[in-house]
Amino acid sequence: MLCKKRLILSKIRARGSYYYRHFSSQSSLGTADISFTNDTTLKLSTGQYARFADGACVATLGNTSVLSTVVSKAKASGSSFLPLVVDYRQKAAAAGRIPTNFLRRELGPTEREILTSRLIDRSLRPLFPQNYNYDTQIVCNMLAVDSTNPPETIAINAASAALALSDVPWNGPVGAVRVGQIDNEVIINPTRKDLEASTLNLVISATKSNLVVMLEGSASDILQQDLLKAIKIGTKEAQHIVRGIEQLQKKHGKRKREFEEPVPVKTDVVDSIKTLSSMKIREILSDHSHDKMSRDHAISDLRQTVLNQLRDTEIDVGVLQDCFNANVKEIFREMIFETDVRCDGRHLDELRKISCQVSLYEPLHGSALFQRGQTQVLCTVAFDSPDSALKMDTLTMLTSGIKEKSFFLHYEFPSYATGEVGRGGAPGRREAGHGALAERGLLSVVPLLPYTVRLTAEVLESNGSSSMASVCGGSLALMDAGVELAAPAAGVAIGLVTKLHAGQVADYRILTDLLGIEDYMGDMDFKVAGTKKGITALQADVKLPGLPLKIVMEAVQKACDAKAKIIDIMNQCLDKPRQGRKENMPVIEELEVEVHKRAKLVGLGGINLKKLYVETGVQVTPIDETKYSIFAPSQTAMEEAKARISSWLSAERTPELEFGGVYSARVVEVRDAGVLVALHPALPPALLHNSQLDHRKIMHPSALNLNVGSELQVKYFGRDPVSGQLRLSRKVLMSPPPALVRKLDKS
Repeated sequence: MLCKKRLILSKIRARGSYYYRHFSSQSSLGTADISFTNDTTLKLSTGQYARFADGACVATLGNTSVLSTVVSKAKASGSSFLPLVVDYRQKAAAAGRIPTNFLRRELGPTEREILTSRLIDRSLRPLFPQNYNYDTQIVCNMLAVDSTNPPETIAINAASAALALSDVPWNGPVGAVRVGQIDNEVIINPTRKDLEASTLNLVISATKSNLVVMLEGSASDILQQDLLKAIKIGTKEAQHIVRGIEQLQKKHGKRKREFEEPVPVKTDVVDSIKTLSSMKIREILSDHSHDKMSRDHAISDLRQTVLNQLRDTEIDVGVLQDCFNANVKEIFREMIFETDVRCDGRHLDELRKISCQVSLYEPLHGSALFQRGQTQVLCTVAFDSPDSALKMDTLTMLTSGIKEKSFFLHYEFPSYATGEVGRGGAPGRREAGHGALAERGLLSVVPLLPYTVRLTAEVLESNGSSSMASVCGGSLALMDAGVELAAPAAGVAIGLVTKLHAGQVADYRILTDLLGIEDYMGDMDFKVAGTKKGITALQADVKLPGLPLKIVMEAVQKACDAKAKIIDIMNQCLDKPRQGRKENMPVIEELEVEVHKRAKLVGLGGINLKKLYVETGVQVTPIDETKYSIFAPSQTAMEEAKARISSWLSAERTPELEFGGVYSARVVEVRDAGVLVALHPALPPALLHNSQLDHRKIMHPSALNLNVGSELQVKYFGRDPVSGQLRLSRKVLMSPPPALVRKLDKS
């Protein structure tokens, strides 16, 4: 028993010693100030918060501060990929607010939190070692936020510094800046007010040697040369952050941990897999008659055949599958370099076959079907009242300056689009990200409309670049609905295949109009949307630890050439907004109502307007004291609503009774409790209670010879505050009966 107690105590001491060492290693305080050319300063600090995490850093720009923490498990997850999770959370307390939901606390992530989490993830993921498959979580908490500096780039830099300071293996750091453009002048880290006047809102993440890791942004149809100039300047400014984090890491960073890499597969097994499969793989990939499904099935059948032949080996099946997949990827990339021809027979700059249709269903305000190869997207447009605008949450309003959106795009990607079985439900992070990108691609060309416009993009078939197909289909659907776009917009995805030497890009091929398999086996997915004139949105997902600016510039050029060709094809289907109105198109009119007639229009407690909306779908919204906006889902509904409103306003005016006034009344009904009397044809009958008929106690009105049609005088004392009924009295107008006089006995 004594030995067992000693063993437990020794374990407790050892564990306490571990926590002490771990805590002490994080306790040294360190700061770094990074200055930019526009006299703004990014401050980084570590060693004060979250010292049990593997790495932690607070980044501050102006009065906006974000804490980022990194924790990675010491044991491998057993997966063949990096299980990285990035969570960015906005806190209402950071702005001195209280959440407005029922529980008054932060609930599930908002769309802005999801988009920012994806932004951080794409900036960091490419720089992890290839074989580091340990569960890793990065959490970015908003500590304080002002209404001047957007927090997204601050969070990226905080996460980059936290990873660099931690013992987690990572080939960073990266630096992130936001770039704007006002009056053809590039602005670094623009404020929220600057962004309202800026024609560009671009986030750039870059690592040392001016290598671009991530791009994401929107623009007001900016010219190609202006965008390239902004990318160059932003990449250069990001180098200040990279150097600042490196200096902080050198002084206060932890030594990177050693991690166990997977045991390499024996050479003879790899050679056997290549011998059994390489020729067949080349045959499959060079057979241009294959489509997505048949190619996938052919490779899957070949994989199963090879595994069956190697079943007798002692190597795990999962390892053999990974080895086979690596061989497929290697051959796929080699064939592109050898022939400059892709697996579907296209040349590097060639687009897939495109077809378009509009006006698919009569009840829809606007619709379009965009087909590019085996990617098919159905887009629909719905107009609704201004009250249907998408309301932003409090923190999003504060950080973005947008209170509501009258134009928004919802992207849907059901499982059947890839021939798979899946569960439905709320859209995930991928759907939110793709929808936001397609929305940015169209936002700058959509004019300000009196309606709320909802554009839906449902992917029916997917073989790469469905978000950019949503831009194309959405542009056609909006024009089919008669929206006067500034110009038709289209989008395209650009891919990349590289050969590396000593960690540097030695050779590369840029692929226009990316296939799904090219995205999976390639090194980049660069999506660009815009008009023939310029660019409205872009997003670059890079799988390499940074791209040279030369490749980025060339990719932008290829994308601009491709989207111009796509717009030419779209114009053959519909080249201008549809003229004329559909019967089911909504209508908005203004109505002027005199002040004294407002009560007639609204009704008691707003009953008239509520009933009008329920029965006809027409919404009446006040503009000022005398003007109202009437929204009707169709012209027929508008005419019906106007007829009802006209009848309300033209009805005989209800007289206004004066408190204390005496009025003539006529009995219309006799009841046990009193009589119903009518004061005016426009007023409903009111009850004159027995207690108000006479000073004497009356059990029934017949005692006073009151019958239907009897005339009497009543006095008005206002309305009952609870029931709203008229309060009337007859007895106050009558003389009281003589009092009974009694003589007192003097004795």
